[in-house]
Amino acid sequence: MAIVINGNTLETPVLQAGWTVVSDGFGLSTSTTVFKADTTTDVDAFLVKGSDHPDEAYSYLKLHKWRLSWDALDICTITVDYVGIEPGGGEAPAATITLANTSAANGLTSEPLTSHPNFSVLATGFSSVIAGAAPYSQSPLGPLVEIKNAADYITNIIDGKPVVITKQQSFIGVNGACFESENGGRFIGFVNPTAKSLYGRTNYLATTTSYSGVIYSSNLTHVQALLALLNTATSTRNWGTTFQLLPGWAPIGTVTGVGHVNLLSQVNVEEFGSLYKMNYEIRYSKTGWDAKVYVNLAPPT
Repeated sequence: MAIVINGNTLETPVLQAGWTVVSDGFGLSTSTTVFKADTTTDVDAFLVKGSDHPDEAYSYLKLHKWRLSWDALDICTITVDYVGIEPGGGEAPAATITLANTSAANGLTSEPLTSHPNFSVLATGFSSVIAGAAPYSQSPLGPLVEIKNAADYITNIIDGKPVVITKQQSFIGVNGACFESENGGRFIGFVNPTAKSLYGRTNYLATTTSYSGVIYSSNLTHVQALLALLNTATSTRNWGTTFQLLPGWAPIGTVTGVGHVNLLSQVNVEEFGSLYKMNYEIRYSKTGWDAKVYVNLAPPT
């Protein structure tokens, strides 16, 4: 039996009722729309990446991806996803970049004991110092170590012959902390077995905080600018005048004499419709990122 066609011929896709628009709360909107069309429709001409949403009120949404379903009666169903930045929904300039959507991860990581803030000088909140400050004293508790300066070599007469001594006893601080020189030098380890909590230990568990987030932009220069800021530290929530990457609840600031506490440590970019999706990571250090090692940005004006 031949197909009898009534009503719309569906030679051009017809938008169906029930399409949706969803906002993520940070300036990004997505829309899923469904069209019906005749199977002879020129789908390639209709489905052009970056084309506007069919509703003029949402023309800022651009075609991202689509899928086809070949149905009965020579009809196809076209499901299209659109994405875009809400006008005025993101950072200035409006409609070019979204607000940052950031989350934090907090935990513990293994660090050398020599980096502990209580290692040499008693720090606030601790009952006693770990190793104590130099100068340290020689002790047979530790191994022999090389004498660094040849002028300090010792010459002994053994069996009537001069013997040059190039090693000496290592130096000991509190809790059996062993060093190669009086003023510290290389840390050898804890060598006093009576200090049971530290004996043989070289590392401790330090708190670590990192932030991960995402922003979307329709501007390629934003991508290039954020990539250029990788491995820079800031004392504010901002990197430059464009990117506010940290939320209001994140700690910020500078450690006097050291550096800013937040470092942009990772930036990944992918295309998302007509936008650029930028995933980033920020590492927090309560002791600061040393300005001699990392670029510390001036606060934006």
